[in-house]
Formats: sequence, C-alpha cells, structure tokens
Amino acid sequence: MAAIGTARVSTQGFGAMGLSHVYGAADEADSIRTLHPAIDLGINFFDTATAYGDGHNEELLGRAIAGRRDGLVIASKFTHRRGGDGTRVTAREAVDASLRRLDVERIDLYYLHRVDPEIPIEQSVGELGRLRDEGKIGAVGVSEASAAQLRRAHAETRIDALQSEYSLWTRGAEVEILPTTRELGIAFVAYSPLGRGFLAGAGPVEDGDRRNIHPRFKADAVAANAVRRRTIEDIAERLKVSPAQVSLAWVLAKGVVPIPGTRHIRHLDENWAANAIELDEGTIEELEDAFVRGATAGDRYPAEQMKFVPAEPLHA
Repeated sequence: MAAIGTARVSTQGFGAMGLSHVYGAADEADSIRTLHPAIDLGINFFDTATAYGDGHNEELLGRAIAGRRDGLVIASKFTHRRGGDGTRVTAREAVDASLRRLDVERIDLYYLHRVDPEIPIEQSVGELGRLRDEGKIGAVGVSEASAAQLRRAHAETRIDALQSEYSLWTRGAEVEILPTTRELGIAFVAYSPLGRGFLAGAGPVEDGDRRNIHPRFKADAVAANAVRRRTIEDIAERLKVSPAQVSLAWVLAKGVVPIPGTRHIRHLDENWAANAIELDEGTIEELEDAFVRGATAGDRYPAEQMKFVPAEPLHA
C-alpha cells in the first residue's frame, strides 16, 4: 500500500481512460465487467478524468462502483477549458460536475490535468485546496507539471500527488520531477506504465484508436522501438513471465504507483501478478541500458499536445 494524502492506495491502481473509446471501440458492459474483478483483486485506486469521453468515463466508473464505494480511492482530473468550444471552467465548476457524474459525495483525489498557460498554477491549485478544506475532495494533485511548477503549486497549497507519464520508454521525469516529489513528500502516480500497450507487446492499432496520431506509433518509430523492446521480451522469457509483467515490475521498483489500464480480465490478472516480481539490480540495469533516457523514437504526443507537457532535460 502507498499513501496519497490521508488515503492508502493499492500497490497498483487502475487507469480507466481506455474504457471510453480512446483506444478504439469499447463496450460499456464489458468495461464494467473488468472493473469489478479489479476491485475483487484488491485494487482500490481508480483513475478517471473529465476529458475521457467528455465525462462519459466518470459516469461509467460511477456506475461500476455503485454499491461498492467503501474502501475505494477515486481520482479524477480537470482542465480549465471545456471540450471543443474552449469555454473556461473553474475548479469548483469542474469538481461539482465530476461529483454528479461519479455520483459520489466526495472525490478522494482531484488533479489539475494540465497547467493552463493563461492561468497561474497557484490560482488553480489554490481553488482545489479550498475545495479540499470544504470536504468536496480529499486530496489535491497536478498532472504533467514541471518541477518548477510543482514547487510553485506546493508553496500555494499542499500537493498530495503528481501524475506523470512514466515507463521504460518515457523516463524524463527521473531528472527533476521525480526527485522533486520525493523531496516534497508528494506521491508519484505513473500513467501509461506499459507505454500505451507497446511495452507489453501490443501490435498494430485499430481504426479510431488515438494512438494512430501519436508519433511513437508511426511505422518507423515502432520499428526502432521494437528493437529496444526485444530486451524486455528476452528478460520475460528468462524469468518465465510476460513482457507486461517485466515492464510493470521495473516501474514498481521505482517506488511509484502505476495505474495500468485494460479492457481484458486476463491482462488485469497478469498486471496484478507483477507485484510479486522483484527484479535484481543487474536486470534493472539491463533494461535501462536498452531504454536509455531520451533515446525512444518519436514524441509521446502529437506536436500540439506536447506544448502542454513539461520538457525535461535528458541529464541531471
């Protein structure tokens, strides 16, 4: 278990984004049938956002946890811009809407999903801090903030969690962001710990899958990164586990909370079993030699979205 604010969360959480058409067609009944076994396994930390399916993901998660809310830690996120029209949204408006969609009395962790270049981060988190004081949310988080932004936010109000992309092929947070969270006592939540499925061996993606517009999933980048992935596959074969389990075991060894997501119970069980895998120092070094920081082919987002994630130096 790990601590986020006053809550205790399972070693792994569950990222629900992919349950709402982000990675191609999704069936709501199947999604809920995946969430219930996750709770039964011992996962108590579930992550959603207002942006996932324009609120649909929050509604889906709310239906899935109905009658099973006790002991669960529910996290959501907001941005200051609503949908395609760009209407400005306050943190208070966003929290109230999320509470309705999730059908809960309190959201245990609420993040600023992306730092708005036109709104000081102190203003955003300050309002979240007041909502925490009022009991509408249990903890305050920020997502994809730089180390400097994180320090400014934490000086304004206590930041309980930072969520950033972190995996073998996305290691920029190691330079400044991860050390800053440790210094300030902020929990680090790692999204996409399996590289949007690539590190687990995912092949071509279907029509309607958002990964089709990601540079890392273009043919030339896939070919280059597959060479690096071969190291994961070799280690998995040696340890008699899956590539997904090797990749997750590496993230878990870093003392962070990964939130892998899946639509398949088989993958859910496989991911959870990674908790029992301990990689020795030699194996960790072997993996990191294959995925040298900054060497992954292709940006992690399209150019327009890259403007809203921190640019991390490759070397300390």
